Amino acid sequence: MNRPACSSGKSGSAVVGVIAFSCGVILLYWLSILPPPEWLVAAISLLVIALSYSLSPVASRITVFGLGLASGLFWVSWHASDRLSTVLPASLERERLSVSGYLCDIPSTGSFNSLRFSFCITQWHNLPIETGQEARMPGLLRLSWYGHGNEQLPGARLRLEVVLKRPHGSLNPAGFRYEDWLFRKGYRATGSVRSVQVDPTVRCSLHCQYRSVHLSLKTWTTEQFGDARHFPLVSSLLIGHRGHMEQKHWDVLKATGTIHLVAISGLHLGLVALGAGFLCRRLLLALPARRVSDEARRWIVFTSVLSCCLVYALAAGFTVPTRRALIMVVAGGWLILMSRQAPVWQAFLAALVAVLLLDPFAPLDQGFWLSFTAVAVLIAVFSARIAGTGSLTGLVVAQLAVFGGLWPILEIFGQGQPLVGLLANLAAIPWVSLVVMPVLVTGGLMTAVVPGASQLFVPLFDWTLGVLWYLLTWFAEWQAPGNEASVPEVVGWALLTVTLVFMPFARFRLVAALLAVSWLMYPGPTSVKNPHLNAPEIRVWDVGQGLSVLVRHGHEVLVYDTGPAVPGVFSAVESTLLPNLKAEGIRRIDTLVISHADSDHSGGVSELTRQIEVGQVIAGEPVAVREQVADLPVWSCKRSSRRLGSLILEFWQGEGATEGNDASCVLRIYHPESGTEWLLPGDITDRMEARYLAYLADREDLQAPVTRVLVAPHHGSKTSSSEAWVRTLKPDQVIYTAGYRHRYGHPHPTVTARYAGIGAVSLNTACSGSILMTIEDNRLALKEMRHGSPFWIGGPGLARDQCKIP
Repeated sequence: MNRPACSSGKSGSAVVGVIAFSCGVILLYWLSILPPPEWLVAAISLLVIALSYSLSPVASRITVFGLGLASGLFWVSWHASDRLSTVLPASLERERLSVSGYLCDIPSTGSFNSLRFSFCITQWHNLPIETGQEARMPGLLRLSWYGHGNEQLPGARLRLEVVLKRPHGSLNPAGFRYEDWLFRKGYRATGSVRSVQVDPTVRCSLHCQYRSVHLSLKTWTTEQFGDARHFPLVSSLLIGHRGHMEQKHWDVLKATGTIHLVAISGLHLGLVALGAGFLCRRLLLALPARRVSDEARRWIVFTSVLSCCLVYALAAGFTVPTRRALIMVVAGGWLILMSRQAPVWQAFLAALVAVLLLDPFAPLDQGFWLSFTAVAVLIAVFSARIAGTGSLTGLVVAQLAVFGGLWPILEIFGQGQPLVGLLANLAAIPWVSLVVMPVLVTGGLMTAVVPGASQLFVPLFDWTLGVLWYLLTWFAEWQAPGNEASVPEVVGWALLTVTLVFMPFARFRLVAALLAVSWLMYPGPTSVKNPHLNAPEIRVWDVGQGLSVLVRHGHEVLVYDTGPAVPGVFSAVESTLLPNLKAEGIRRIDTLVISHADSDHSGGVSELTRQIEVGQVIAGEPVAVREQVADLPVWSCKRSSRRLGSLILEFWQGEGATEGNDASCVLRIYHPESGTEWLLPGDITDRMEARYLAYLADREDLQAPVTRVLVAPHHGSKTSSSEAWVRTLKPDQVIYTAGYRHRYGHPHPTVTARYAGIGAVSLNTACSGSILMTIEDNRLALKEMRHGSPFWIGGPGLARDQCKIP
């Protein structure tokens, strides 16, 4: 009688430990510093000793939870420390270096006619003695070979001449963080290739051999199916190579919420598992029942399914999503093998802890959260009592549940959940599952066995994918109402989804479904109003080599410049401004100021005015800006004054300046209560600086500021910030908005020396990230984004920690 209770207690403690371990792994990525390993070892030791004593059930489970939490923290911090220990010395940045190694992925065409690829290093050549041991150097690089986008590398094992820099990206409260992506992928340096040559002396390990085979598979796929009209989709779904996808593909997939269809993940491996299991079971049923026992039959099916999924995962590049999906297949297959003797949630937890053990960096991947949330929702749906609803109804309910379940996760990551995505997935997922994947897999296998069979399958590929693409394009062009929602609305939708799935009353489900659809179709309020801000706030965004500043107070918002953009390649508006405006709840820009028309100050302005309501546009070069915002009136920058909440805004432009840097619209922002002044001079040169200083000298009504913050003209170029400018203004803080290790070399050493000479505190967005300035108790409060940033960004020895203004 005691054994079941004891067994149940041990099982419960194991579940608690698994959950705690997972929480410990995830918790580390919320910390700004790595916990000392000796503290974690001590905590684990003490908890293990505590478990050896007779504890009450409650105390025992609390102890197990603490042990699991500490173990998870130790496991992931050990791996993180190991990854961070490989650092490119600052002295080697921008130096020409020689390395040998092999390709770690399939090269793809990038921006500026470049060929981009990952490179695994086996040897560094001719390193200076002072750099230390070679073992501490990075082992994985992210490289671009500019000017060779349409070429192929001469082989897989190569010797390269490269110019490198440490991992670095823009650092803002919201938006895509390149530095996070680099750390998650294990890239410890990035750079460009200067020369390439074959190196047969590179020792090719098992990983190297696999990458060579995968590269050969890509070549074979191109030779066999390259004539297909939808070859980018064929390549994505067969071998996981999305390098042939164009911007038009991504636009459609993003608009319909179907990017997951071309990323080899749980859906695709699940389909392979179902197909392999079905065929294997049919073959086994054809044999006499006496020859194969039920237990042996289950093991054969499980082994076959796992083998087919492993082969497909390897063919798809064995990427992080495929490895995660493979673990889930193993967990699901184990559950079936046990004939449902184990609870389904136990298999879910087993898959979760296995993923975190094998890949401790998984929580940094958005796909980790989406995939496990989707699986958890589907388990909840199909374990609920919805029997008898029919397969079609079950599919609709499951899709509604996944739609609602993933919505909060997507909102956390700063992404929307388009309404059209619900309908597009309802149509696309069955078509991909029942038609596209079976046809592609069958065609690929038949072509591998029968040479020339591709001539038969290419038209079939184009037809099946053509139907899919027609549906997705139609949904993408459909002008469906938006479904932007606040946090309470998203939570309400999630609760409504739970009610829809679990309530046993059919009529109640019908009412809940009608409410959900009605709410989604409701266009929402027509008035656009920003959240109220009690104190003035000015934020200088980190947009690399460029400038963009947000000014807020009350409900009013002003944006000064939109940062850099390269058409079809990069836009600070898309990567920084729009995500951060959305995160702040800002839905309207009352005044958009474009200092002048240079691409690092006005990049993406047309995209910004399309995505968010803009009241008025003021520009230093109105003619050039008007061409980008044809639907909005653009006013020239005239000497004028107005208010924004408690802030006084004063605009100035040099007389006769109509184009170029000297046409920049200068904005002075003054807060009378605190006596704080911010000066945004654009890219004016020393000649225009003298004229602006003369204008200030003639202002009899101008109050001398208590505190002055200056954004350095032209990012700290030597053509600006003259001696007279620096000595006259005497700013308390000067902010440089420059790119990290940028080829222009801003800020210039002579400029930084001038500001240092008058005692100004110097900040650089390349080092600080975005800079937030507020008024607290009538005093200026300044906060750098790098303070409190994750340990892999602002930690000791990393790029921002070593980033010093000359």
